[in-house]
Amino acid sequence: MRLIFRTALTPLALLLLATIAHARSPAPAWRDDYVTRLEALALLQTLNAELLSNDSATLTLDRWCATHALAAPARIIAERVTGADEPPTPEQRQLLGVSATEPVRFRRVRLKCGDHVLSEAQNWYVPSRLTPEMNATLDTTDTAFGRVVKPLDFRRRTLSAKLLWSPLPDGWEMRAANDNTPLPDATASATLKIPHEVLQHRAILTLPDGTPISQVTETYTSDTLAFPDPQPPPAATRPPRTEHR
Repeated sequence: MRLIFRTALTPLALLLLATIAHARSPAPAWRDDYVTRLEALALLQTLNAELLSNDSATLTLDRWCATHALAAPARIIAERVTGADEPPTPEQRQLLGVSATEPVRFRRVRLKCGDHVLSEAQNWYVPSRLTPEMNATLDTTDTAFGRVVKPLDFRRRTLSAKLLWSPLPDGWEMRAANDNTPLPDATASATLKIPHEVLQHRAILTLPDGTPISQVTETYTSDTLAFPDPQPPPAATRPPRTEHR
C-alpha cells in the first residue's frame, strides 16, 4: 500500500517541481557581441520612441509585452510599493501648478507584465483634479494610474528621456574591422550583462486644457528585454560551383 501511494504521488510531485522551476527560470541570456549589442540598442531606442509618441506608458507597455510575448495575458499590472511618503519638491509643485499647501499624493508602483517588472514608477498627483472614484481606486487597488485616469483623456508632456545604459561604446560606428578592443563590460562567458536600469523618463500628465494632474518618473528595467535575443538569419546556402572546361 505504501509503495502504491508513493507511486501515485510521483507525477504530482514532478509537476509541482516543474512548475516551480519554470516560475524561477531566469530571463534568456543574450550573446555578447557587436550584432547583439546593436540589436539591444535598436530595441531600447524603439521603446523610447514609442513611449515618447504615446500619452499612456501603461498602454505602450501593454503592446510591448504582447509584441515580445513576455506573458499571457499581455497586460500590465501595477504592483504598489508601500513605504515612506515622498512629498513633492518646490519644483514639482511649480510643475503641477499647485500652492505650497494644496494636497499632492505620492504613489510608487512596479509595472509588471507577468513576472517581469518592466518599469518602476514614482507618481506625484493632484487628487482634487481627479474624480472621487478615481482617487478611491488609486487608494485601494493596484490599478495602473494610466488606466484609472484614462477617461480624462489626459496628455503627456515629456520633461526628459535618457538612456541609462548604452550597449555600445561612443564612436562604435567608426570602429575598424580589425579593431580587437574588448567590448565594454565584456565577459569571458560571452553573455551580455544588461544592468537593471536601462531607460528613464520624466513627464507631466495634463488634462486636455493643459491643467497638470501628475508628474511621473519612470525607470525602465532590463526586463523589457527579457526575451530571446534576435538570432541572425541563417547563412544562404549556395550550390557548389561547377567548372566548365
